[in-house]
Amino acid sequence: KYISYTLSKKTFSESVLVVGLGNPGMEGTRHSIGMAVLGALAARLGVADRWRGDKHVSGEVIVSEVQHTHVVLLRPRLLMNINGVSVAKAGELTPEDILLVHDELDKPLGKIAVKHGGSARGHNGVRSCVDCLQTDVMPRLRVGIGRPAGKTSVERHVLGRFSSEEQKVLDSVLVQSVDVLLSQLSQQQDPQSPSSPAEGRRAAQKREERERSASPAEDAAAAQS
Repeated sequence: KYISYTLSKKTFSESVLVVGLGNPGMEGTRHSIGMAVLGALAARLGVADRWRGDKHVSGEVIVSEVQHTHVVLLRPRLLMNINGVSVAKAGELTPEDILLVHDELDKPLGKIAVKHGGSARGHNGVRSCVDCLQTDVMPRLRVGIGRPAGKTSVERHVLGRFSSEEQKVLDSVLVQSVDVLLSQLSQQQDPQSPSSPAEGRRAAQKREERERSASPAEDAAAAQS
């Protein structure tokens, strides 16, 4: 019943792995917002009660379907800086079919963006995935958490929990993030989408980074600045 066994019963080209990066036991912190997004996605799909631990991948998983696409949701149970170990064990998918969801310091809370490959930009969880998979082509959903104010250190900021005001913004961010994920997953069935990794990389290079904002979240974030 391991993830690798489950995926082997499906065609890899029809499978997608969605990973919520974070730290185990710290799901409510800014650094683990990727896990919160996956929880919201599972709830939208009506499978939130199907999370189960999988020792083989050192994580929690849900196997589901989205518009005829075989989807595996993964929340690693390893520390952020070794999340990639869990991702690498989850199945022999092509890297373009592994979608990473993670926090982004350089975007304010209320802003999200899809990035098609590229460097880790200082994110330890993404760097771990790049190192373990030996490629940086994985698409990512970057969820803004903003940089710390005043003299607060980055580490304290990312490992801290959202304030009550930020929680109001977070609700809209989660809704918008799930909308974007479902849109990305639906593209797996697009006959016009690239059919090979090489074509995927060429298409990604030509595609500008697409950025979205949940309007209630953006207004609230602006009010805090």
